[in-house]
Amino acid sequence: MSGEPDNGSGPSPLPTRDQLRRFLRDAKGDVGKSDIVRHFGLSVEQRPALRELLRQLQAEGVVARSGSRRARDIQKLPEVAVVEVFGIDPDGDPLARPVEWLGEGRPPLVYMRPERPGQPALAPGERVMARLRSMGGGKYDGRTFKRLGAAAAPRVLGLYQDGRVQPVDKRQKAEWTVPAGQDGGAEPGELVLAEPINHVGPGLRPVRIVERLGRMDAPRAISILCVHQHGIPDTFPPAALAEANAAGAVDLQGREDLRPIPLVTIDGEDARDFDDSVWAEATADGWRVIVAIADVAHYVRTGSALDDEARLRGNSVYFPDRVVPMLPEALSNEWCSLKPGENRGCLFVDMRFDAGGTKTTHRFGRGLMRSAARLTYEQVQEAHLRGEMVETIAPLFGAYAALQKARDARGTLDLDLPERRVLLDENGQVRDVVPRLRLDSHRLIEEFMVAANVCAAETLEKQGQPCMYRVHERPSDEKLEGLRQFLDSFELDLPAAGELRPAHFAALLDRTKDLPEARLIHEAVLRGQSQAAYSPENLGHFGLALPRYAHFTSPIRRYADLLVHRALIGGLKLGPESIPPADAAEFAEIGERITRAERRAAAAERDAVDRYLTGLMATRIGNIFAARISGVTRFGLFVTVEENGASGIVPLSSLPDDRWIHEEAERRLSGRNTRLVFSLGQAVDVRLSDAAPLTGGLVFHLMQGAPPARGARRR
Repeated sequence: MSGEPDNGSGPSPLPTRDQLRRFLRDAKGDVGKSDIVRHFGLSVEQRPALRELLRQLQAEGVVARSGSRRARDIQKLPEVAVVEVFGIDPDGDPLARPVEWLGEGRPPLVYMRPERPGQPALAPGERVMARLRSMGGGKYDGRTFKRLGAAAAPRVLGLYQDGRVQPVDKRQKAEWTVPAGQDGGAEPGELVLAEPINHVGPGLRPVRIVERLGRMDAPRAISILCVHQHGIPDTFPPAALAEANAAGAVDLQGREDLRPIPLVTIDGEDARDFDDSVWAEATADGWRVIVAIADVAHYVRTGSALDDEARLRGNSVYFPDRVVPMLPEALSNEWCSLKPGENRGCLFVDMRFDAGGTKTTHRFGRGLMRSAARLTYEQVQEAHLRGEMVETIAPLFGAYAALQKARDARGTLDLDLPERRVLLDENGQVRDVVPRLRLDSHRLIEEFMVAANVCAAETLEKQGQPCMYRVHERPSDEKLEGLRQFLDSFELDLPAAGELRPAHFAALLDRTKDLPEARLIHEAVLRGQSQAAYSPENLGHFGLALPRYAHFTSPIRRYADLLVHRALIGGLKLGPESIPPADAAEFAEIGERITRAERRAAAAERDAVDRYLTGLMATRIGNIFAARISGVTRFGLFVTVEENGASGIVPLSSLPDDRWIHEEAERRLSGRNTRLVFSLGQAVDVRLSDAAPLTGGLVFHLMQGAPPARGARRR
């Protein structure tokens, strides 16, 4: 068996990276070097090589150190760790998550055991040193080793009603009580922030209300709720605002004049800022493409108040009714926005491609441009179909067709999952949630931006400048195993891990695109991928099948792009801006920080859409919807509505009376007596029985095996 010690007279060979990872993953706890040496039958002379292998795996972020002598797989928690309580389960026991989590995806869930008799119960916001034991499935059993007190300023976000605060987080089941005189003037129906009050004994935990956020039914309430729930900074310090307000126009000095070139911006009709513009023309042997990007580095200088705030935020956050920008509006919506007919400073890349879409040359420059038009994706697509704006539009689509050939030849992973667009009425209330169209005009801009980003990474490597790469590693063995099990239920498979390329995923998606379960398969493939991140170490981009990649095209809304701009300007001597040595030394830490900020923003944006969708569904309680089973657990089913992508739970208690058997490997629930079977991907009809816009939760009942409810209307 691979990885087992050699029973011969000589030492065994050094374990491969996969063998060592598998051993760390399967170990019950943290592992010391002596444990590895014994397991693989290594000699004393092989210890330095083992040390170097562990160091490499740690640098790649797949192995974590526990103290100076022990190691573990990055996806596992150590035997002792600091955890923070965030809520309680239905039985009243505390739920916690690790304070530090370096693995992929959501942090594991820790079920804390009750405290010893006579000790006060753990309260939300409290941190403890806990002994942890894996329960499998990303869950841990925790015992308090040492109480560390409350985290900084623990707060409860919820709805004030009848002297209580109802939590907005659906994982938190318990309410809090507000003692007399502690309501802060809040009125029923308001969203509030509250702080826990010391409490010993049974009953609901008390809180004092410290901030009122407005009524839950008011416009913008959902985005305000998501901003506070995810801890997104939404106010600028006076110094940053003063710097932004002092900004002005740039002149032509030290810049190339691009104003005669009819660059255009192409964005969604609901876009709030315009930081990229494009132009193309046919050449004798292919295509010339210019991508010009707002010159944010001119306005946001290293070490300024604006820079400090942009680094803190990491990126802009986009909600259906508002934007929480990375930069103040005086920059993001004015001087750094490429408005038509107005002079704007820019960084540009001038690229040449042959007829097959292979890049032959490129150069970067600093310019002064004037956008010829602000176009939407729909306008560009319609103009292309009608043969209008030929001088502007036709070359763009011609160059795109060439780039698409090169993309197809590389074999990239194109997950075409429908995004949801929230439509609001004039009062800020949700009118509908519809799929966001994905047109060739979207893909055109994506291909131009990818090409520009590759050029940025190549140039910084050639110049020896610090580069904040956008990295995307191949899927981990654990994720691949879970994906294979899922695909097996549809009689689908993937090549062995060592042979796996993005083209294999693309072929799988193409084979299944017409299946009823296509969306489930797309989502499973997405969940099976590693998460993209920012790093000064080039790990390549698996999904795009590119050896190097960096974000260059959105410095208004992404701090990583601003760093790339500074590095290009410094390396190519395009101006005084550059990456100071102190910042270069912190690139790894900055990369981790802005990666966390990006994931925080994505979670907040998803939460907002889910809550708007729940608000819309709340007007349809009792209706019947066509849906598919998107998850199978021992406590019930998860279903996704075909019409709009709304997801919710079907509790086990609502299924027909039976003894239900959870067949985890087959991903199904089977009724022993009724012989009913509910499997992943199965088409079902569901009746909406409850909707909670406060938490974004939906509860459905299956119609299979149940009589139709009186008066229920079929959607």
